[in-house]
Amino acid sequence: MYAEIRGIRLYYELVGSGRPLVMLHGNGEDHTIFQEAADVLSRQFACYLIDSRDHGKSTAVKELHYNDMAEDIIAFLEALDLNDVVLYGFSDGGIVGLLTCMKTDRVTDLIVSGANLTPDTVTGPIKVLINVLGRVTNDEKMRLMLYEPNIDPEDLGRIKARTLVLAGSHDAVKQEETERIAAHIPNAELRILPSEGHGSYIVHSRRIADILLGWLNTERQEVWNSKQE
Repeated sequence: MYAEIRGIRLYYELVGSGRPLVMLHGNGEDHTIFQEAADVLSRQFACYLIDSRDHGKSTAVKELHYNDMAEDIIAFLEALDLNDVVLYGFSDGGIVGLLTCMKTDRVTDLIVSGANLTPDTVTGPIKVLINVLGRVTNDEKMRLMLYEPNIDPEDLGRIKARTLVLAGSHDAVKQEETERIAAHIPNAELRILPSEGHGSYIVHSRRIADILLGWLNTERQEVWNSKQE
């Protein structure tokens, strides 16, 4: 399916029914990385698996910026009139999730994995790779990571959603950066997952579904269900 928003076509798939759960993939990926997790999550949630602009089946663009991607998600939520949303973002999707929740109250539960606030907070080997690919290939997705994001930690205080901040103990993002994000979001919970990498528990994995379901507890779901009756 496509949502016509902000002059582009944003591709998404909807699986399951219930409270809306929006899932945002990382750089150079598409919604299919969540297929295994969605198989589990769709038993309790209406899972909206979105291809970000310039990714997957969504519209290609000449320039790619995280703020534009966040505005896309806000427009998507408004176009489909989605409220009391769970938003899960991985890597670039996590960055977009942070920016989105600074600007909308439609998201009431936010979970981000492997997000960063500046390009300098990724680990050494990954930073070298991004620099080489960004400068040599002139690929817009690589250039995005080379120069963005540039988020002031103090701006994270505008996030009102209940928040869980995740990262692997062997993540591509430095642990102090993950800790900084959690520390600046009011009442956010931080979890560093032992022996996990940047996407080892996420990409084509059901483990992230188990984590989400464990955090989005039954009591919270019963509140949402009661609103629909």
